[in-house]
Amino acid sequence: MDAHKETFREEAFELLAELEQSLLELEERPDDQEQIGRVFRAMHTIKGSGAMFGFEDIAAFTHNVESVFDLVRSGRIPVTRELVNLTLSARDHIRELLDASVSGEAVDEANALQIIDSLNRLIPGGVLSEDGQKDKPSPQAAPMATYRIRFKPHRDLFAQGTNPLLLLNELRDLGECAVTVHTENIPVLEDLDPEALYLFWDAVLTTDKGLNAIRDVFIFVEDDSDITIDTLMEEDPYAVVEQPQPRLGELLVERGDLNSQDLVRALGSQKRIGEILVDEKVTTRTAVTAALTEQGQIKKRLEKRNEKTETSSVRVPSEKLDHLVDLVGELVTVQARLSQKAAIQGDPDLVSIAEDVESLTSGLRDNAMSIRMLQIGTTFASFKRLVRDIANELGKTIELTTAGGETELDKTVIDQLKDPLVHIIRNAVDHGIETPAERLAAGKPETGTIHLSAEHSGAHVLIRIEDDGKGLDPVVIRRKAVEKGIITADAELDDNEVRNLLFAPGFSTAEKITDLSGRGVGMDVVKRSIESLRGNIDLASRTGRGTTITLKLPLTLAIIDGLLVQIGEGFFVLPLSSVEECVELTREQRKSGKNGNILNIRGDIVPYVRLRDEYDIRDNTPDLEHVVIMETSGRRVGFVVDRVIGGHQTVIKNLGGTFRNAHDISGATILGDGTVALIIDVNKIVDLR
Repeated sequence: MDAHKETFREEAFELLAELEQSLLELEERPDDQEQIGRVFRAMHTIKGSGAMFGFEDIAAFTHNVESVFDLVRSGRIPVTRELVNLTLSARDHIRELLDASVSGEAVDEANALQIIDSLNRLIPGGVLSEDGQKDKPSPQAAPMATYRIRFKPHRDLFAQGTNPLLLLNELRDLGECAVTVHTENIPVLEDLDPEALYLFWDAVLTTDKGLNAIRDVFIFVEDDSDITIDTLMEEDPYAVVEQPQPRLGELLVERGDLNSQDLVRALGSQKRIGEILVDEKVTTRTAVTAALTEQGQIKKRLEKRNEKTETSSVRVPSEKLDHLVDLVGELVTVQARLSQKAAIQGDPDLVSIAEDVESLTSGLRDNAMSIRMLQIGTTFASFKRLVRDIANELGKTIELTTAGGETELDKTVIDQLKDPLVHIIRNAVDHGIETPAERLAAGKPETGTIHLSAEHSGAHVLIRIEDDGKGLDPVVIRRKAVEKGIITADAELDDNEVRNLLFAPGFSTAEKITDLSGRGVGMDVVKRSIESLRGNIDLASRTGRGTTITLKLPLTLAIIDGLLVQIGEGFFVLPLSSVEECVELTREQRKSGKNGNILNIRGDIVPYVRLRDEYDIRDNTPDLEHVVIMETSGRRVGFVVDRVIGGHQTVIKNLGGTFRNAHDISGATILGDGTVALIIDVNKIVDLR
């Protein structure tokens, strides 16, 4: 039961995320019946599953909101902004209940009662009782109607924990119901699978509950069954209609249990309808042949279109995926040892085996990495609620648009990326976008726009947050920086350097402290968070036009392609994705350069850092050194090493707390011979200089 409860929590969190997105879209399109249905189904599923697994408080509370949306989808209550606000609050309360089921913390029951009371006031002529039903009689019932229902479950329905007989009993509770079971698909005993379901059912139901009530019976199995519901007749108590009695053969054809040709033969005709028509000379044989050809082609296309590719998914705890990636990382290290051993011994058979193992390991590594990759669109969607709530609080009108939601990133990166994005988006809403009056005065549309986008760029993903607000004013930023003592009044900085002062600790341009800003905590935290992910952040702005912040992040944090280099007796790894080229540096070139740290590469002046000096390595300096030219922090910088060894699949290992002050080292890896190589954080080296 504990395992089932955990599964329910995970599915409930997913449903709540879907519910929030549906409500935000419903706020923009109040008449969207599809979104109304999605909201109702999410509530219905949470309620039903919650009651099944012992979450009675969640089921009872959710039932209230579900009942309201049942009235919404029947057209009795309109979708208003107040209803959306209350449903979002109800969604938040359900999440609190889920969290409390794990932490054991108390939940604000007064808030729940207030939400239900507010929902009561939206229902004309009645209120919800404790079980979510109206105390007074509901509005006029739906007209009495007779429906034909075919319930054909998939063979594996039992494996989903569903008893179809309970669904049929629930169907009988709706009205006068006659059920027929079909047993023709049951195989002989030796071919029978006791865990498979071979039966399907037809039902004829007369009820005044309406079509939605019938659909709700099968709402939990609609993805695991073929369900058809046809309206046979609707009864008007005030009308007298002469309706002919349907014939048996016509009913069989209409139900799909008999084709019209078989019906004709059964009625005594010895020929097909086409032959009969040709014999009677009411049409030609070529016309019949053409019609049959058309019929066959349409049938073939319909069959092809209706083919369903069955896919399955398995829910796996992230800890198991992390363990898998760790094992793959160890395998990569062992494979490197095998390749090195094979190269030393020179045995052709061993070299061939090592190459095969390397190929298989590479494929396994890529597959393990792909399992951890998630689309970033889900994270983007969660910010719509954030922008909506903050904009309402500040009296602004802001639209959040997104692009590139299908872009994939490692789950670990996505998890650690959410907080920095929250800081950036809060700043865009609070500082960037103007009030409607200010925008109209500046000749802009009343509604501001924040655009979130993602795209692949080599081994990185670029995430951009753009707004069309007032932008960053270098004069204001400089004045604030001087006031806070971050720079001196006579400091010579260009506009770009002034804007980058936003990343200084304690910096804020807010005139007063609010719940959203003014405390000097934000962009410096964002920068540290992005750099901890081995990424970097770039800021561009035009005063009066808007601001763009670009985050450049690695696809994964577990295994990277690195460039292995040597300095003295030590080995180091540089991120290969940032490497542009390698050039030689002789002793004479080093002495001829100004200040000894500038290179002229095809007319481009490139500064360089001697890693020997950075790490105080003095022995055995070679006459010929190598410079690895890399793109870092938006510019080209060279890193001087003794020797470039080549590409290396780098499994990243944490250094632990002992090396927490080694800011320019992001981790370590183990080479094939067991030697430890340090992974250099080139961004930190450049920033610290």
